[in-house]
Amino acid sequence: MSDAPLVRLERHNDVGVIIVNNPPVNALSPGVPEGIVACFHEAEADPAIKAMVLIGDGRSFIAGADIRNFGKGRPPIPPGSRSHDVLDTSTKPIVAAIHGYALGGGLENAMACSYRIAKRSAKVGLPEVLIGILPGGGGTQRLPRLIGPKAALDLIVSGRHVPAAEALTLGIIDAVVEDDQDLRESAIAYARAMADARPLPKVSTRTDKLEEAKSDPGIFDAKRKEIARRARNQKAPYNCILAVQAATELPFAEGLQRERDLFNELENSDEARALRYVFFSEREAARVPGLDPEIKVREINTAAVIGAGTMGGGIAMAFADFGVPVRILEATQEALDRGMGRIRSNYETSVKRGSLAADEMERRFARITPVLSYDQIGDADAVVEAIFEQMAPKREVFAKLDAVMKPGALLLSNTSALNIDEIASATKRPQDVAGAHFFSPANVMKLLEVVKGAKTSPDTMASTMAMGRKIGKLSVGCGNCDGFLANRSRAPFNAEMVIMLEEGALPEQIDKVMVDFGYPMGPFAVGDLAGLDIGAESRKRRAAADPNYRKLPIADRLVEMGRFGQKTGAGWYRYEKGDRTPHPDPIVKQIIADVGKELGIEQHAFTEEEILRRLLFSSVNEACRILDEGIAYRSSDIDVMWLHGFGFPRYRGGLMFWADQIGPKAIYDQISVWHQRYGNRWAPSPYLRALAESGTSFRNAKPGK
Repeated sequence: MSDAPLVRLERHNDVGVIIVNNPPVNALSPGVPEGIVACFHEAEADPAIKAMVLIGDGRSFIAGADIRNFGKGRPPIPPGSRSHDVLDTSTKPIVAAIHGYALGGGLENAMACSYRIAKRSAKVGLPEVLIGILPGGGGTQRLPRLIGPKAALDLIVSGRHVPAAEALTLGIIDAVVEDDQDLRESAIAYARAMADARPLPKVSTRTDKLEEAKSDPGIFDAKRKEIARRARNQKAPYNCILAVQAATELPFAEGLQRERDLFNELENSDEARALRYVFFSEREAARVPGLDPEIKVREINTAAVIGAGTMGGGIAMAFADFGVPVRILEATQEALDRGMGRIRSNYETSVKRGSLAADEMERRFARITPVLSYDQIGDADAVVEAIFEQMAPKREVFAKLDAVMKPGALLLSNTSALNIDEIASATKRPQDVAGAHFFSPANVMKLLEVVKGAKTSPDTMASTMAMGRKIGKLSVGCGNCDGFLANRSRAPFNAEMVIMLEEGALPEQIDKVMVDFGYPMGPFAVGDLAGLDIGAESRKRRAAADPNYRKLPIADRLVEMGRFGQKTGAGWYRYEKGDRTPHPDPIVKQIIADVGKELGIEQHAFTEEEILRRLLFSSVNEACRILDEGIAYRSSDIDVMWLHGFGFPRYRGGLMFWADQIGPKAIYDQISVWHQRYGNRWAPSPYLRALAESGTSFRNAKPGK
């Protein structure tokens, strides 16, 4: 451990430079705020110092608080003694010099300074809402005074990171320094130029921007209505609004106390605990057990994609969006033209929505090169096969790739369920083969499921994980089995929701339960969006492989009727022309009644709790089998998969974190009852039984083999 102080004061003639040095991101860990205060007092007391600069060493200014310290019952810091409170008392100008990130407490400290300058590549923000709390260091009181309550509401309630150019326009920062300029020297010059400026600008004493709330008092209720759908069941976004509202109604000191009270309501809430857990789980997912963290990964500077369909085109866009040139291969010119047209259309939609500049669209599109021959992709660093989900064609593709790809290229399959070992056996280099399961739409969804085959080499696994991160994905590793981690753990949920229909539940009832739980859409509405024919193909394959596979007659009957979902105007719901709103359909209700009668099932009414628990407990039970087999490396990886692959509500922490709130024993007891009632599909996992008997949580359980 280094003996260097976390914070030090350097003198540059008449300017004192306070430097934070707490790698890797200069978080406000214990000792850092105290160091800032000590250096400030030293500089404040030195008559030779006329102005100060607050800056971070390394790659960032101050990237926020140390999240590990939240929820641990820290003793309250006396009012007026926190670093941002102390900086606010300065009698000398202080310039916050921002590079990298100034987030949360970092921005709060910067706003307590007299001036703020930033490198063009820097980003600022108050993202605390994303971990279930609110800015508790004066952020909700200073930001509205700096940029107005309406803009402050947008930033604080969304938690988004703001680029320096936008921060300058909003008024968060006072000047932008080009990236090739020396930030420290620029900040010292800025501080020296402002050394004699009086009175010192203090954000805490400003009131001019707060007038906006008096002229438009409805902004707070409008924001509540705006977030009502996406923030349902959550408290943090609403407390953020209350805190900003307090800034417009109370003197600064009273507003700070109101902010602290609202923060205290949140810090130990279930919501905040779940979101902190997610924060660390996402970072833990990057670490694959057994892989040497020092392993040399392969550089992926060029890529190729086999197949220009919806998935292939999305994968090509995922590479192009992050600056990686990619060649996309199809069997015919017609299919290739159709695929490239779809890619351009997707980009044009983003331009129309305002989320992508037209010139940036052209740069990205230009990185995608259509080709018709395997010989044209042989020098790519990685190739992703993305053809239809059948083993024979995939093996044929991999045999061709084996013949043309350069040594050391990553040979990856986008399969969502098929055996990676069987695919790899079509090559003479199975060590270079892995699964790279993108989720649809591949250019949007952040999750990448990286599947390790029996012969996948450690550096192939590490390189594929790193490739995912390079193109903005959250890479999660797992072992090889039918359905891998994500789809295998989800399969019982998908089956149970249709089985409950046979027992008399309706699609709209089940969808309502899941939306009320926090999902953005119910599973039947999602099925209609994705296409019911896709699920039917998967069921056929599984039924052919497993004579005991349970058929889903209601779903199959809808597909036989040509009801594929939104694309045919009818599926689980009916859809009006040009409208994606799902409408309950009496035809579906009649099919449910008919199938129930044919199967001899006595249909009954369902409680919302039974619907929720049957859906989720079925997948918890399967997840336990996956953990027992060592397919999943830890329960938190399952949570990350469900959060990013299936829309599980983030503020509930993920499937297994949610299950831990109920407890393995309670879940085991309920599943045992359903086993007796419904048969073998509810047979409890031995792994679940062991956890129930030992009192071990899912979070602390060790995987099997």
